[in-house]
Amino acid sequence: MTANLKLGTRGSPLALVQANMVADVLAVSGPRPEIIVISTAGDRVQDRPLAEIGGKALWTREFDAALIDGRIDLAVHSMKDVETALDPGIVLAAMLPRADVRDRLIGAASLGNLRHGARVGTSSPRRAAQLLARRPDLSIEMLRGNVATRLARIAAGDFDATLLAAAGLDRLGIAAGVALEIEDWLPAPAQGAVGIAVRRGNDAVHAAVARIDDADTHAAIDIERHFLACLDADCHSPVAALARIDGGMVRFAGEIILIDGCEHQSGTTYAPLAEARDAVAVLAAELLARASPGLRAQFGG
Repeated sequence: MTANLKLGTRGSPLALVQANMVADVLAVSGPRPEIIVISTAGDRVQDRPLAEIGGKALWTREFDAALIDGRIDLAVHSMKDVETALDPGIVLAAMLPRADVRDRLIGAASLGNLRHGARVGTSSPRRAAQLLARRPDLSIEMLRGNVATRLARIAAGDFDATLLAAAGLDRLGIAAGVALEIEDWLPAPAQGAVGIAVRRGNDAVHAAVARIDDADTHAAIDIERHFLACLDADCHSPVAALARIDGGMVRFAGEIILIDGCEHQSGTTYAPLAEARDAVAVLAAELLARASPGLRAQFGG
């Protein structure tokens, strides 16, 4: 194990929990990495949706720069917050075992129990579109901030409800909300996964980190991110996807949604792991081919 590794992380409570998870696993076979907190533009700007101010790169570009110039050796990310096209100098070296992929509804027992016209806070285009597809009467309003901030806004009555990732709540030890089941509500691509990025060419660190890689999680996340790439999706594009690996086979479900919820196209595919990327590429093309011009315009088509 390479000694004196520096591990970069955001400073939110959830990010620090995830960073310590990675540090604890690495410490099993070598020195525990030093945790370095890095402030990102996404943390500093809280009054606008990410899609309006630079997208997911606002979570990662400071880490990429710190990796490339050697200030840190590895960076820990919530994989759903990592842009599809990586900086060419960065490589994803490992994933921890994936946690609960579902969303949880906070503030109501079910979507059906929300009052007519209820105010639901979210900054996620995917969640907003999914909500409007099921409940077009809802008022979707921007809500950003860490988990505690968003829960506090619900408790204060600023919103009737919000949606949060079950994995993040579980990692923070917060037993709040009602899980929305996968069959009815697909999650964001890569939701529930913690990834570790390193500088391309830093072979010693890459090898040290790769030892803790969960192969099935890594493969599933790669497939879901490939689906995004095939769609030419960006941070404005409402996409839901999930790859599940069992016995060398991949069961994949994907959905694209018009931002106002008025149209969605969804599909599934089942293929051997070695053929899964090709299978999801075909599915992405099929969904775009079926989509209206308005829905297709949200993607590369």
